[in-house]
Amino acid sequence: MRMPAHWIRSALAALFFIIARPALSQEPMTFDKEPLIIQTASGKRLNFIVEIADTNEQRQRGLMYRKEMAEDAGMIFDFGVSRRVQMWMDNTILPLDMLFVDSTGTVRSIKQNAVPYSRDIIDSMTEVKYVIELNAGVTAKLGIKPGDKAMSATTTRKK
Repeated sequence: MRMPAHWIRSALAALFFIIARPALSQEPMTFDKEPLIIQTASGKRLNFIVEIADTNEQRQRGLMYRKEMAEDAGMIFDFGVSRRVQMWMDNTILPLDMLFVDSTGTVRSIKQNAVPYSRDIIDSMTEVKYVIELNAGVTAKLGIKPGDKAMSATTTRKK
């Protein structure tokens, strides 16, 4: 039995998209940036430049596929409303510290050294409006702790 040529072409096209899809998902995505200050309980003001993930597409991508990030860089995920948040590290190459931040800008909890490529769920365990991702080890090195304040245009914007 001989297959019609258009079936073969369709099958080859489908195979191409199945193979190409992972590569397409790694295409660079653009994020706006803003300064972020973390004010520690001891009075230190720590300065970062963070990319803003405030759309569903941007929050789903986050820092996936990044191979490096500056020491003073990071990403802020704005969920728009306070809610319990669950994150994971699938397709994320960099180990990260995750700061779970409420609507007042207060750091509620921190997940240090999130493991690259892990599909384990990292749960905020409480309602938060933002998650800030920094390079792994930064929170310990700089003494960032729950109760500290995160201040940026995103965290101070009235919605």
